[in-house]
Amino acid sequence: MNDITKLEPQMMWKYFHEITQVPRPSKKEEKIRAYLVDFGKSLGLETLVDEIGNVLIRKPATTGMENRKMVVLQSHMDMVCEKNSDTDFDFDIDPIQTKIDGDWVTAIGTTLGADDGIGIAAAMAILADNQIVHGPIEALFTMDEETGLTGAFGMTNDFLKSKILLNLDSEDEGELFIGCAGGRDTLIKLPFKKEAVNSSKATYKLSIGGLHGGHSGDDINKGYANANKLLTRLLYSINNSFNIQLSNFDGGNLRNALAREAYAIFMVDAQVSEANILEVVQKYEAIFKAEFHKTEPELFIKLTSEVTPEFVISEKDGLNLILSLYSCPHGVLAMSQDIDNFVETSTNLASVKFKENHILITTSQRSSVGSALDSACEMVGANFLAVDALVVHTDGYPGWAPNPNSEIVEITRKAYVDLFDNEPKVLAIHAGLECGLIGEKYPEMDMISFGPTIKGAHSPDERIKIDTATMFWDLLLEVLKRIPQE
Repeated sequence: MNDITKLEPQMMWKYFHEITQVPRPSKKEEKIRAYLVDFGKSLGLETLVDEIGNVLIRKPATTGMENRKMVVLQSHMDMVCEKNSDTDFDFDIDPIQTKIDGDWVTAIGTTLGADDGIGIAAAMAILADNQIVHGPIEALFTMDEETGLTGAFGMTNDFLKSKILLNLDSEDEGELFIGCAGGRDTLIKLPFKKEAVNSSKATYKLSIGGLHGGHSGDDINKGYANANKLLTRLLYSINNSFNIQLSNFDGGNLRNALAREAYAIFMVDAQVSEANILEVVQKYEAIFKAEFHKTEPELFIKLTSEVTPEFVISEKDGLNLILSLYSCPHGVLAMSQDIDNFVETSTNLASVKFKENHILITTSQRSSVGSALDSACEMVGANFLAVDALVVHTDGYPGWAPNPNSEIVEITRKAYVDLFDNEPKVLAIHAGLECGLIGEKYPEMDMISFGPTIKGAHSPDERIKIDTATMFWDLLLEVLKRIPQE
């Protein structure tokens, strides 16, 4: 049975299915925005679109709940668009193909979009069902959360009327999030000089794949490998032995995803046999598989002959790239001194792309401590300044400081205990949430974030655990019943 619309609660899964059929890449939310606007208007509900492109739908309270504080259900419209290299798929036009795999819902060869499609679907189901008990509510659907938090940045401070915000964009059932890290990107442009190819040299393509990937915040501490780092490490060794010239390096795609695949094209003297290079490749494949034997069981390295490229870059520029990538930090930089097992500061070597006359290297830093975030950005930047690269730090987004006196946190915690006879974990999250930006614009807003269990977010392994989606739904409805009076 692969019809997700038969799952419970059916209304939420019905809307989730519809959402998967609407293309919604980041910065290309036109179709999902039109879908949500049509939905709101079809119900006769007040439906607004602000100047930046966020959608807001308001619904009056059910009978007897009119005096409750207004609550905004917040989720984001866009999804991370990642696919396996052997999957033929166009995120601009193709619908996501979902399937039920045991206890999970996943997609075939692509990201599923449960981040944050399930949050959208839950809000839509509440808006559409007049039997659900709730006070006055707003449903806020923000744009471009994944690549720039554009919707939250651009929202004005008079768009919302609510006093309480339920962010429906978390990925661990049984955990209530009350704070998040802030983040910035460090972008590097490393110039290179093109040189004519020596046709007597041999050309090879070196590929690394089969890695887990994942979310650069949630998954940064889980021991997954980074394809850019592994490829650089291998190229460093090959270059030391055989003196190569690079023609291309392409690894990773998204700033907030761990690099799953990477490849390089290089030329080497024809007198160097393929067997000699393959010996080094096989040595490092064994090393990598040993180092990541638990977290990356599908890791592979492939060496193939390649047609002669149009150009190579100078040996100096190639060496600068290899050395700077090899020395570039990646992963957890510091653990919190206040919260057990919580990542404080991290950095992600997200992607490496050859452009016309430079190599664009995208990295992202996160921290719940502002000064540590600044230091992480500066450290990454300094590494590339040493090879005369252009380094730019983005403005980034603020963290969300936990409120120890939060009314909605206590309401949600008690509701969880009463429903499931178990105490939830109350935590901060290393991933970025829009709550930080929304909190800046609405400083009196009382906020919490929760959701079902989603694994492999930002990768084609993304999947949502079916029974936790039901728990998420039940908790959301119970919290709405318990919202206090004005």
